[in-house]
Amino acid sequence: MNLSFYTATTGAIQQQDRLDVHANNIANVNTFGFRAKQPSFSQLMTGPVVGIEEDLARGVGARMEDAATDFRQSGLTGTERSLDYAINGEGFFALLDPRTGEISYTRDGSFTLSEMTGTETVEVPVEPDPDDPFAEETTRTEVRETSKWYLSDGMGRFVLGTDGRRIEVSGEDAESATVPAQSVGVFDFINRDGMLSLGDNRLIPVEKNGGVGIGSGEVVQGYLELSNADLANELAKVIESQRSFQYMLRMITTSDEIETTVNNLR
Repeated sequence: MNLSFYTATTGAIQQQDRLDVHANNIANVNTFGFRAKQPSFSQLMTGPVVGIEEDLARGVGARMEDAATDFRQSGLTGTERSLDYAINGEGFFALLDPRTGEISYTRDGSFTLSEMTGTETVEVPVEPDPDDPFAEETTRTEVRETSKWYLSDGMGRFVLGTDGRRIEVSGEDAESATVPAQSVGVFDFINRDGMLSLGDNRLIPVEKNGGVGIGSGEVVQGYLELSNADLANELAKVIESQRSFQYMLRMITTSDEIETTVNNLR
């Protein structure tokens, strides 16, 4: 069968994947702290075809090799909300999932306060019997309910502070809903390439990213970072992907017409 069928089919599938990447960027153009993806392509395996004067290369097209994350910083916008934070510079906020122990990273600093309840055992003094001159003061054990407030992302994950621990908020601060910017930790990696994207605008490191360290960025309170997806550029890439997709389909149609003509000559 004509190799152009495979080349065009592969191209159409890859352009569809590319279109999905740019569509996702457009969908998150107003998502705070979002990092756009930039698709890249590589050539698939080729083989030589013996020509009149020299060998000609043939193959089955290209494929989308990766959709790398664009970590360039975007602008900051003021919100006048005390639990909104932005990083001016390099680094990420760290989020701890208490159910799984997983730590993920984000540039979205729109946080809130979450309450965690529990119990604690305390020793309560017991007054001696006043009618018994030999009675001594004793204690008894009581289980009391406790309630603590922590800075979180509102989805059950806790924000880590500069010491790598959850940021506990005192009762007085919980009412006024303020956490100093210097309490919020900023973390970073030597190599950010290849970090895996999760839901809720989060990233997790892979082996090649190395160990986590302290980020150089400065936390700014009352601000949020805008998405770095460029709407004009993304729309242009969508049109480009659509046109390439149409060319691939046209190649399939043309190849089918050639095959039909050949078959009719038999």
